Order: sequence, then C-alpha cells, then structure tokens
Amino acid sequence: MVLTDSTIKKFLSETDIIASRSGGPGGQNVNKVNSKVELRFSVTLSEFLNDNQKQRILVKLKNRINNDGILILTSQSERTQRSNKQKVISRFTDLLKRALIPPKRRIKTKPTQASKLKRLENKRKHSEKKRLRRKNY
Repeated sequence: MVLTDSTIKKFLSETDIIASRSGGPGGQNVNKVNSKVELRFSVTLSEFLNDNQKQRILVKLKNRINNDGILILTSQSERTQRSNKQKVISRFTDLLKRALIPPKRRIKTKPTQASKLKRLENKRKHSEKKRLRRKNY
C-alpha cells in the first residue's frame, strides 16, 4: 500500500493527539505550557486498514503498540507544541510507510557448477591433509 496525502489524512482522522506538560527545554515556560504531544492510533479499530495490513503493523511495530492495539508515539524534544506535533506526525507516517511494505519473497537458488567444484576440491585437499598425517600412508 502506497501512502498518499489523502490516505495519510484518513489515518490522521483516526488518531487522537493529546498535549501535556513536557519535561524538556523551555526554561520557566516548561511548567506552564503543554508542549509535549502524544499521538494515539488504534490499529485494531482502524477502518482504512484491511486485516492483513493490521496484522503486519501489529507484528512490525509490536514494541510501540500496547495490549489494546493502540500505537502510541510521543514527542517532547521541541519547545513548541506545533513543532512536536509536526515531528510526531512525520514519525507516524514514516512508521506506517515502513510497516506496510510487503516483505520480498525469497527466490530459491541452486549452487553454481563452479561453487560445487570448489567445494569438492576443498574436501579433497582436506582429506589429503588428514591422510598424510596418518602413520600408515
């Protein structure tokens, strides 16, 4: 699934963005302003994802998803709420884009003729080395 601006807007419509007090930089302002931003996205209740996509997200982002199936991202590194909000939204879209990339299927390959011959030659040399170490050669 390719995430376009319209699909990102659909996903953002399903998110809850909450602001709270941050412990980061800001001086005296840090105790007054809600600059920390927390984004919550319910993967299991999303209407825009099919079951396969939900499962892929739940597996790939399992460290960021709680037991209720809610993806939680926070940002408090910036001084303003707007900057933290932009940062958390960009991280959210990046995580979704990476999680929704389907895994590449492995193509079975056979060893080449040269690699087979090389393996057999190495076996022969190793065998010869061991044979020469014996007492009765």
